[in-house]
Amino acid sequence: MAFDPQREDYQRLGLRFAQSLHSLDSASATRTFATFGRRFAQDRDSLPQTDSDRAFHLVALATKGIDYELPFATEKRAEQIIEDGHRILDEAIALDPHCYDAIRMKAAASNPSFDTFLGFLNDREDEVRSHCEQLRSQAPSDEPSERAHLLADLSMRPYARWVAAQAEQALICGRNKESLRHAYKLLELDPHDRADVRFTAAYAHAKLEDESGLDELVSSGRKAGRLRPSDDAWTTFAYLSIHFKKNDLNAACDALEGLLARYPHAAEAMIRQNELPDGVFSRLAAIPYSEDEIILAMSEGAVLLQEGIAPTGRGVLSTWLAHQTAQRRPQAMLAVIAQQSLQDDSDQGDAL
Repeated sequence: MAFDPQREDYQRLGLRFAQSLHSLDSASATRTFATFGRRFAQDRDSLPQTDSDRAFHLVALATKGIDYELPFATEKRAEQIIEDGHRILDEAIALDPHCYDAIRMKAAASNPSFDTFLGFLNDREDEVRSHCEQLRSQAPSDEPSERAHLLADLSMRPYARWVAAQAEQALICGRNKESLRHAYKLLELDPHDRADVRFTAAYAHAKLEDESGLDELVSSGRKAGRLRPSDDAWTTFAYLSIHFKKNDLNAACDALEGLLARYPHAAEAMIRQNELPDGVFSRLAAIPYSEDEIILAMSEGAVLLQEGIAPTGRGVLSTWLAHQTAQRRPQAMLAVIAQQSLQDDSDQGDAL
């Protein structure tokens, strides 16, 4: 699920290394390629690579800090991660002025609002697509089919992440129809949806209370042969939200029960409803049906949870969901209360 920059870094250099072995006979090429994994891990600089490859490696390093360490870092450590991240991304852009992942990640930090960041993404989309398509067209004609397919795929991934970011930012800005335009544009480019943009589209349909559109999104996934069924947290929660808005509480409760059944840690996540920073490189990678995934889906679901204000100070759906979950899983509610008590004690100790 989602893009893994470390794996993509490996794929890029693996492809470059394989291309460098064209002059060798089959046996020699096989023996030489067998050394790739060790050299990648221990002596990366000895491998053939371009400035573009080096720039992407820096993006992968920055992503590790910004997306996966920063949300859980202490204040002091967070400052260092942010400083290092900006410096690394600047180095990547200096190496490759067309490193659009680095350009987009820098823009996410430097634009003062979601609206201005969305405007930046929209303004440069055609430029990004043109450059990526140009790279794809430059693939050598004598490449083996499997290698040619990977090369074409890698060439277009920065554009896929760019459009996925457009869809996500439009959703955050309340431009739900625009979010869907970007999402379906990307699904047309990649029907298998390695960017997981269908999750963003599911929430946009839910914001619009468009159940038929959500049904069509699910149906299109089946037709495209996506490996994962549409019982993920995003799709299920989108249906739950639509049913709730239509006051079909029986259907909403059925969707809630589905989430509790498929996700072992769903109850505490739906009671706490913690928000995580959005991934800057791409949607954060999480194992399907894991605790991390349900937390991520609920965090992104804040656009639905916080609509309206209930007497609790939470959104109407947020309050209902926490209450219904606590009724069904009282032990989870007790665990959340105990965790909050420990956190309060820790905060008081830090203050002293």
